[in-house]
This record gives sequence, structure tokens and C-alpha cells, in this order.
Amino acid sequence: MITRSRSVGDALAGFERLIAQDRVNDYASASGDHNPIHLDEAYAATTQFGTRIVHGMLSLALVTEMLAAEFPNTWHSGGKIKVRFNAPVIPGETVTAYGEITSIDETDHGRIVTCNVGCKKPDGTDAVSGRATIPLE
Repeated sequence: MITRSRSVGDALAGFERLIAQDRVNDYASASGDHNPIHLDEAYAATTQFGTRIVHGMLSLALVTEMLAAEFPNTWHSGGKIKVRFNAPVIPGETVTAYGEITSIDETDHGRIVTCNVGCKKPDGTDAVSGRATIPLE
């Protein structure tokens, strides 16, 4: 197996994803979170957002999808993430999952990579931002 060399400053292979209302509906069914802010346009129009918003955990799932793709052999067995939900994603927006390696440290358990990660809205605002740590092979 070929192990990819990692360096501080490397960007992770992020991606763009359209979050359509159908995907929000599917997430509500899978998660059991049927809050009307996500599903009912009439109700959502009366909230501070004025429209439906995407589940925060659905936005975060894009970040963890990116980490699983970048670190397929170690993310699921030892990765950790801490994030903030900064701004709502609106159904119909195309968001971008992103990340950058900020440090690689030697520990008693091997090398650990730390990354700044997040999910950006089309206007560049961070919907989700945080830090992930992942063991390296």
C-alpha cells in the first residue's frame, strides 16, 4: 500500500455539493429530526431565518465525508472533530467542504495530523468550522 505524504499547509481534497430540499427531507427521515424549520416552508417563514434551513448535522456530514476520503484507514478508527455551527445553510445552496493541515505531531501513539476544517456557503461564510485530529498511518 502506498501512503500519501502529508505536510503542514496541505489542503484537503474538498468538494462542492448542492443541498437540495429532497436531501434535507431524506436526512429528516433517516435521523428522525422532523423539526418544521427544516421541512415546513410556511412555518419556517415565521422564524428568524425566513425560510427552511438545512440540518446542521447534514452540513457537518459533508466535512466528515471529506475526512473519511482523505484518511480512509484512520478517520473512522481514531479521528476526532470539534466544530461550531456558524450560519445556516439554505436548501438549494451549493456548499464547499474544505480543510487544511495545520500541524503534524509525534505522540506516544504515533503521528497525529490536525486540520482546520469546515463547510462554506456560496458567499464564503463558514456554515460549519472547526478542527479535526486524525492519526496517520
